[in-house]
Amino acid sequence: MLGESQTGGTMNQTMKQLPESEKPYEKCIQQGEQTLSDAELLAVIIRTGTKGESAVSLARNLLAEFRYPEGLLGLFRASIPELCNIKGIGMVKAVQLKCIGELSKRIVKAGFGKQPVFSSPEDIANYYMEQMRHEPREHTIVLMLNSKNRLLYEMVISTGTVNSSLVSPREIFLEALRHQAVSVCLIHNHPSGDPSPSREDILITKRLKEAGEIIGIYLLDHVIIGDNSYNSMKKRGIL
Repeated sequence: MLGESQTGGTMNQTMKQLPESEKPYEKCIQQGEQTLSDAELLAVIIRTGTKGESAVSLARNLLAEFRYPEGLLGLFRASIPELCNIKGIGMVKAVQLKCIGELSKRIVKAGFGKQPVFSSPEDIANYYMEQMRHEPREHTIVLMLNSKNRLLYEMVISTGTVNSSLVSPREIFLEALRHQAVSVCLIHNHPSGDPSPSREDILITKRLKEAGEIIGIYLLDHVIIGDNSYNSMKKRGIL
């Protein structure tokens, strides 16, 4: 791995000029993928650098472009046009980066199986954390569950602004009836990273709870996803 304090001349080396121990492919084979830095892992994905610049150097520059959120999180929140604005990143590399980000989210979910069972708010948060904590806007998802809290169907019901999402009780419970759900669970993210419920979040929860009780399909929980944190309305005593 190149030292962070080394001069620009070393940073601009091509991959062929790097010592064998600092080439990410060779390092991965000899020492294992867990020994690669973030920049080295990215270099393996993007494969090539630019004229006079190695893939590792380009990867470092790519990570440095994002200040908030910094590093990998900022990188995977970036859109394809934003990535393409970075020197050395064309459409192919931008698509590769977006696809590896999506793949990482799906790998997390794959561990739960095709029809996961949610026995606690933690299960729900763990399942949706990587999918939702990176989103720049609020996304609201409703889960249709059977009597054993097994997921029957998942529906995105709104993509709102950064501050609010519109939730229709009628739309939610019509879909729940269609899938013969016994209960539903509402999930949405806070792009700010703070999962504390807003006044609107609490009002929506109470409305859905009341509507569900009338037709016999109960609101199991309303989970708010933040940045590596979550809030459960059930745990807070609102349900």
